[in-house]
Formats: sequence, structure tokens, C-alpha cells
Amino acid sequence: MSAILPFRLRALPAALALLLTAAGCTDLDAPIESEYTPSNFLTTPEQFIAASGPVYSQMRGEIAKAYWNLQELSTDEAVIVARNGNYYDGARYQQLSLHTWNPQNQFVRVAWEWGFSGISTCNRTLALFQNTPDGAFKTQFTAELRTMRALYYYLMMDAYGNIPLVPEFGSTAQPTNATRQQVFEYIERELQAALPNLSENVSAQTYGRPTQSTAQALLAKLYLNAEVYIGQPRYTEAIAACNVLIKSRKHSLATNYMDVFAVENGPQVSEIIFAVPFDANLAQGNMMSRFALHQQMKDKFGLLFTPSNASLTWPEFFALYREPTDTRNQQWLSGKQYLSDGRTPVLISTTKKGLDSRYTGSDGSAPISYHLTLSDTLTFRDAAKFDVGNDELGKAQGTRNIKYYPDKSSTSRDQGNDLVLLRYADVLLMKAEALLRGGQDPDGATALSLVNQVRTRAQVPAFTALTLDMLFEERSREMAWEGWRRTDLIRFGKWEAVWGQGLKTNAEPHRRLFPIPATELTLNTNLQQNPGY
Repeated sequence: MSAILPFRLRALPAALALLLTAAGCTDLDAPIESEYTPSNFLTTPEQFIAASGPVYSQMRGEIAKAYWNLQELSTDEAVIVARNGNYYDGARYQQLSLHTWNPQNQFVRVAWEWGFSGISTCNRTLALFQNTPDGAFKTQFTAELRTMRALYYYLMMDAYGNIPLVPEFGSTAQPTNATRQQVFEYIERELQAALPNLSENVSAQTYGRPTQSTAQALLAKLYLNAEVYIGQPRYTEAIAACNVLIKSRKHSLATNYMDVFAVENGPQVSEIIFAVPFDANLAQGNMMSRFALHQQMKDKFGLLFTPSNASLTWPEFFALYREPTDTRNQQWLSGKQYLSDGRTPVLISTTKKGLDSRYTGSDGSAPISYHLTLSDTLTFRDAAKFDVGNDELGKAQGTRNIKYYPDKSSTSRDQGNDLVLLRYADVLLMKAEALLRGGQDPDGATALSLVNQVRTRAQVPAFTALTLDMLFEERSREMAWEGWRRTDLIRFGKWEAVWGQGLKTNAEPHRRLFPIPATELTLNTNLQQNPGY
């Protein structure tokens, strides 16, 4: 690790820089108590941030990888195809797309381990805080860690359902499953208890850490999905949480949609409510664009690394982007490709056989220059393996997402865009949906006016009427690639639908939850597997 922070980190306050560097260099298995005691630590904000570092480091670990895979590759939004065997990887990606996963699936296991390691790290750090003298710093940072723990629990409860409530640090008891309602109520209590002691300040000083805005946005998520989680509508409560955020005027829609996810995104983007900070060198783990880009995009984006050309979107999802003026179209790469000047074609020197391995003419070795054209469709040469071939036509299959714009300063697969988990546009859409589902708003806002705020920013005509299906499509366009698609599909009753060009037909309702990993059941015999697995 370089002793000289890159400009992006040097420009942030020392507290955030310390959080990133401390978290990035911390062994999560190290006993925190052996390093920091009340006699030598935890008297200043910077010291509390450093002690909290492992909690945030753990969040970076798989939020943009295994967890994202569960939330997106299991939907109509994202797919990883094989290319003459490359990326087949024992069908682990196809299992997510086809809804045929089992308790041995790698992503099911890794996401569980990531989430519960985060919960355990919160418990360890909170135990350390308990041993420090009372004071304002202790109160605030305890509230922040309780909110982070609630966030980890929320993500795990959403994915796995009846999860264990892990005992406080120091207990040796093996936990049993709690019901989803018990976990729901625990998350609600924790957020409500933490709220008064979280910072109201939304600035560079609090960026990357939970604030009151973070807790309200997470409560809105919890309540919006309550009918799925506990069978009880809580839409009026979702509206109330959204109203606090809206009335605070601490957040607003960014003028430019793509700025929210740019390499330089950060505390200056008022739309961001909570983000997971990444840096290509100091805080690694965001590899979004590395997996989406064709190898020949290296020159188009001035990259110092070669992309992987793995993740695409299904044609049916891309078809939702129907309006040519929609600024959200900028997150997609499709059709003929040009260099950054917009005029010079991306050309690939190959042969007729290299272009299409199925070519049978006698002049297969004849050289040709192919203008790279990313197809809007997917043509599988082996549908059972999602294999599109590995010649130039195969490599060009599918539309690519670059919402997290490629980082041309990175020398590796990692990039510096912070991953945005909660943002203001989502709040507007959540409130609109809660209104359409029967929630009551004392402020008298209409769902139509809220959705049209988002559409105006996207530079598309305002709706004159609004239905839940229209809102679902608008949410699809606005929130693509952000890790909420699975949750949205389940809430809108579309999880069991057919998609993926008709390949995904499995409609087993028990797959609304992922299974508890087989390894966890072996380690803790008190746990009971989710029904259906």
C-alpha cells in the first residue's frame, strides 16, 4: 500500500481516509480487544473510525460480487454467458439464472459467510465500545455500528429469510433460526433506537458511514417490503420514513444521472444517501465494469487493464429502454462501437474463421477487419450451457452495462467508483409505490408527481397517469444494476415469471428465499434448512 494517498482520498477529510486505509489493512480475524483498549485508544472520532474499520472493510468484501450476483444474476437484469467453455464454471452462474441453485452453490455460501461475518464484526466492535468511557463519540459511533449491523441483517433476511440472530460477542451458544418476523422486528427496533444518536450531518465528514438519512432510507425499504417479509402491509410507515428524508432537504436528484455512479462519485453527490467507498488501490472490490466490457473496449475507455467480457443483460430487460432521449440509456453499450471521439470505429483484425468459427468456406484464413457490433440479442450455440461461442461474433453477443463507468486510472480489475446502496431517486420511487399500494400521506403528495420528478431528470416526457406496472417499468429503468432487482421482482409478483428468452421457467415459490448453505448446516446443527431445499 502506497504511503501517498491518491487525490481522491487526499481530497476527503482525514476521518474518511483513515476509515478506508484502516479498513483495507485490517485482519478481520484479529481480536480487536487485543489491539485497542480504553487506556490507549478510542478517545477521538478518528480513533473510533479506525476501530470501526473492519465493519466497513467487510461490507466491501462481497457487496459488489457474491451478494450482487444473488440479487442480479437471478433476475432478468443480468446474465453471465459462457464463451466456448469460458465462464461456464460448473454452471454456478446458470443455476442463478435458471433458478436451479442448491445449498452447495458457491454464491449462496459466500454471500451468507460475508453477511454473517459482517454481523459478527459489528458485535465484536460494539463489545469494544462498551468498555470505553461514556461520551458523545461513543454514543454516535455505537449508533452507527448498530445501523451497520441492522443493514447486514436486512440484506441477509431479505435473501435467506429465517436467519439466526447472532448472540452478542462473547457468547458460545450456537444460534437457532429466528423467524423472518422476529428478524424484521429486531431490525426495526435497532434502527429506531439508533436514529436519535446518528449524525444529522450529510457531508464529507459522514460520507460512507450511516447517518439519520441512512436509517430512514433503510426503514423505508423494510416497510415497503413488509408484506413480503411478514405478511403485513406497512406502506404508511414507508411513506413516513420517505417523508423525513424528503422534508430534510439534505438530498436531491443529481443533475446528471451518470454522475451518481461515476469514478469520481462521492460526498459531493447530494443524491447519495449511503454508499460503500471503493478505491482501485486502497479499498478494492468493485469490479463492475471489468466484467461487462468487451476486451476491445480497452482503447475506447483508455483502460490500463484488459476487461473480462462476461456479464450482459437479457434482451427483454434492455427493451424497457424505449425512449431515445432517456439519459439513462448512457449506462448501456449496444450496436456499433466507436472510440471516445464517437467517430473512429472499434476495428478488430481477424479472419473469416476468426469472426465466425462456423464458417466453412475454403478461405477461412482470409484476413478481414470487423467493426465491433454489440448485438441486442443473445444467440446461444449451446443453450444448456449459455454458450455463445468465443469467436468475434460470440464475443460481441449482448448489451453491456457501464453504469459504474470504467476507471481508466486503475491498473487492475478493481475500480474507484463507490457502490451506491441507497439514494434519493429510490426514495421518491419507494414513496410513489407505497402510495399506489394504499399507504396514506399526510402531505398529500401524488405518486404521479413523485415518479415524474425522476422522469424529468431522465429527460423523458412526464406520465399523465400511473399504474403499478408503469411504476415497475420506471423503477426497472432507473435502478438497473444496483442490487435491488430480485427484491423488486418478488415484491411485484414477477419472480416466478418466464424470462431469459424463455430459458428461465422455474416457478417454484420456495426460491423466493435462498437456501442456508450446506456448510453452515454442518457447522451449526441447530439451524433448520429453508422449506423446499
